[in-house]
Amino acid sequence: MMDSFITKDGKKLRRGYTTGTCAAAAAKTAAIMLLEHRRLESVFITTPGGISLDLKICDMMVGEDYVSCAVVKDSGDDPDMTNGIKIFARVEKAGREAGITIDGGEGVGRVTKPGLDQAVGNAAINSAPRRMIEEELRQVCEDNGYGGGLRVVISAPEGVEIAKRTFNPRLGIVGGISILGTTGIVEPMSDDAVVQTIRAELSMRSASGKKTVLLTPGNYGARFIREELGLDQEIAVTTSNFIGDAFSIAAEKGFSGTLLVGHVGKLIKLAGGMFNTHSRYGDCRAEIMACHAGLCGAPVSVIRRITESVMTDDMLAILDAAGLREQVMESVMRKIERNIEDRRFGQTRTGVIVFSKEYGVLGMTSEAEKLLDLIRKEY
Repeated sequence: MMDSFITKDGKKLRRGYTTGTCAAAAAKTAAIMLLEHRRLESVFITTPGGISLDLKICDMMVGEDYVSCAVVKDSGDDPDMTNGIKIFARVEKAGREAGITIDGGEGVGRVTKPGLDQAVGNAAINSAPRRMIEEELRQVCEDNGYGGGLRVVISAPEGVEIAKRTFNPRLGIVGGISILGTTGIVEPMSDDAVVQTIRAELSMRSASGKKTVLLTPGNYGARFIREELGLDQEIAVTTSNFIGDAFSIAAEKGFSGTLLVGHVGKLIKLAGGMFNTHSRYGDCRAEIMACHAGLCGAPVSVIRRITESVMTDDMLAILDAAGLREQVMESVMRKIERNIEDRRFGQTRTGVIVFSKEYGVLGMTSEAEKLLDLIRKEY
């Protein structure tokens, strides 16, 4: 168990280590056992982030010309579906010219679509873990005066089922999980993991030649896209709260148009300049709605009722009863558009569609309808 902590939102949270670190530690152990003919109960490894770990080894199997062993994944206090699974490495000798080859076995996905970290056909073992495995094995070979090659197969048998509950099938990674980890360490409740998933999805669409992209924060938006816009919800990239990051990555990937579709309860925050809409950064929904109601001539009694409301649906009902809903939402949409323009998300044209379950489409920015037509044609 890793004994390293961070404090986040006032809570003490334990760090963990990635599937990539597990794979490198298991591969290093298997190589040492293969070349030195000795059994190891643990192995010392330094992650790319500079943190050193002493990891326990399990499920050792020694064959005539190979060694296999595993390391149990420890995600610390991060709610990671791969926590507790075993990551295996099987290492065998290869010809002198073979060098070190790394492939995936059972439970490690295989890439079927372009635009991801690995080329189509490769095992979904990302670049950083591959480098980590190769560096560790080269050092073991050097320490033992071994000049031949090594073949490494990384597997995670439990990954077959776990992958079905991840984004991997949507990304074009079939048959298992990905072996990941830039620093080798899992930071509890890390925003970076979500942003990297968004980046991977946008990279895949860019590589497939798409010029426009559809974004939505989550399930409400996906359902609206399917039921009200008549589009396949699978074409939408889920941004969660990371709307600013998604717009920035879309611009970086060269999309000519980016359309965001979402529920008013989340997207109204854009009118307040909040491009990460998580509640821990603030909840200004009532204040924004009340401000725009005031700008549109709402009496103090209406403004007060809005500020006392918790749900945006209640705020909309108050405005509807006052005959101000459409006018206020037009004001909100103008501010959303202005805030997006001020952020200057590259050269991509941006559009936003805001809806509610009760009233349907509440508003669109000026480019939204054109972008929706382009998406319909392209997808």
